Amino acid sequence: MPEPTPSEDAIYNGIVLPEQWPPKRSYSSEIRKGMFPFYLSNKPEVVNISVGRQLFVDNFLIEKTSLQREFHYPEYYSGNPILQADKDWEKMGSKGAAFAAPFSDGIWYDEMDNKYKMWYMAGGGDYSVNNAGVTCYAESTDGINWTKPLLSVVSGTNIVDKGLERDASVVWLDKQEPNSSKRYKMFQVAGGKGNWKYHYKTSADGKQWRDNMTPSQAIADRSTVYKNPFRNVWIWSMRHNVRVNSSDPYTVRARDYAENADPVVGNKNAKADLSAFWFGPWPNEQKHSDYQKNDGAPGIYNLDATPYESLMLGFFSVWQGPENDVCAADNVIKRNQIMVGYSRDGYSWYREDMNPFMAVNSDRKAWNNGNLQSVAGSPVIVGDKLYFYLSGRRLEGTNEITTTGLAILRRDGFASMKGTGELLTGKLVFSGEHFFVNVNVNGSLQVELLDSNGKVIPGFTKSDCKTVKGDAVKQKIEWNGNTTLSSLKNKTIKVKFYVTDGEIYSFWISPEATGESLGYTAGGGAGLHSSGIDKK
Repeated sequence: MPEPTPSEDAIYNGIVLPEQWPPKRSYSSEIRKGMFPFYLSNKPEVVNISVGRQLFVDNFLIEKTSLQREFHYPEYYSGNPILQADKDWEKMGSKGAAFAAPFSDGIWYDEMDNKYKMWYMAGGGDYSVNNAGVTCYAESTDGINWTKPLLSVVSGTNIVDKGLERDASVVWLDKQEPNSSKRYKMFQVAGGKGNWKYHYKTSADGKQWRDNMTPSQAIADRSTVYKNPFRNVWIWSMRHNVRVNSSDPYTVRARDYAENADPVVGNKNAKADLSAFWFGPWPNEQKHSDYQKNDGAPGIYNLDATPYESLMLGFFSVWQGPENDVCAADNVIKRNQIMVGYSRDGYSWYREDMNPFMAVNSDRKAWNNGNLQSVAGSPVIVGDKLYFYLSGRRLEGTNEITTTGLAILRRDGFASMKGTGELLTGKLVFSGEHFFVNVNVNGSLQVELLDSNGKVIPGFTKSDCKTVKGDAVKQKIEWNGNTTLSSLKNKTIKVKFYVTDGEIYSFWISPEATGESLGYTAGGGAGLHSSGIDKK
């Protein structure tokens, strides 16, 4: 019987996209239904795992298992905030409010310069337009301690962009861009209420920016952009406040979608339009414990996304209320908490776990008391850890103080398959030779390989496998007599894991004995490849 092969129409992992792309969705009937990826109910016959570490954040890879999925959350760094307003141009107005944090913007590790780089929104001081803020630059050697270099754009400051009434902005370090003068890309939402548009800018160094002149069509504030390198397209994630029923006084915060391989053309054509409705809140979104009034909450305030290993990570700022007028009357901050979701096509999002990935702190004096917002580029890979950055707000009297914080997670540590039992994958095909796992095992772990018919492959049985025990984010699996999988390359297999008192975070088959995955490295990291791909 011939080996099955992935469809020629499939994307990198074997998923075949629907003929209608992007899919058409109805805001009137689906505004509060979130979404569920089609590829989880209609899996490809064979999944190609040649790209990246394979994470167990959903059931895409699993045929059957007796292990249980457990979700994990990063821990806030004890020294937060790591960046705060201490310059005159980071103040807002004259009453004491201050802002020094990315509003998406970007935090990346640049392997060409061996630096962590941050673009963030500052209050603007005398340089702002309508108190809307300016864009500043900071850098670091460790991702924790940041300096604000004095630059030439505005002499004596670290301002790198001003002159427009800005809202959200995304700075994308495009590590796959062949033209060095466009390696840094900025998608800035500016123009003011009723006139918000994306303004696309490029830079060779992230400090001197060139405006590409033609802005987008009309959009709303808190809109963002991200790149899906798996399909080599840019995604415009546009906020849309949707009024489903004319008799309902409240709107629902939702998103519209656009994509294009060309950032210039895509940006020019981007337009918030319900014909491009993407998704609204999921039915089981958490609500604000102190504000239960039906005022349109909860809603999707923002979505940023980042390519990580074999999938896209989505960071959903979920608004739980209350509205701005209530915040002002009660002297509280609106509650946005950051949730996480996962996508294997860059459009469809899976959110099984509805708990905050990065949560607010109910202590009014805490730096993250409210309105948490995600940062483009996160996470950055720091050895065995992932660094996630975010902005948070607190009140001093009636003034909002916005600062930058850090949260830290184990590498691949979003979810694990845990317990004592077995896990069998579906059919897989690969191009590597060396089998690796990210595991924490108190008892034992063995791995067995099966052919496409489910028969154990001689030489790769459970008893042949060298038993693994311990905690390691990159542990090589070997079988007696078979240290590599070279004899099985490009053949269809299944993988069976036998676990005793342990948990598996990910697995992958690398072309290198040193374990590089060929997956995407999100915001990058020291010692990683400058292409943004985990390779030698």
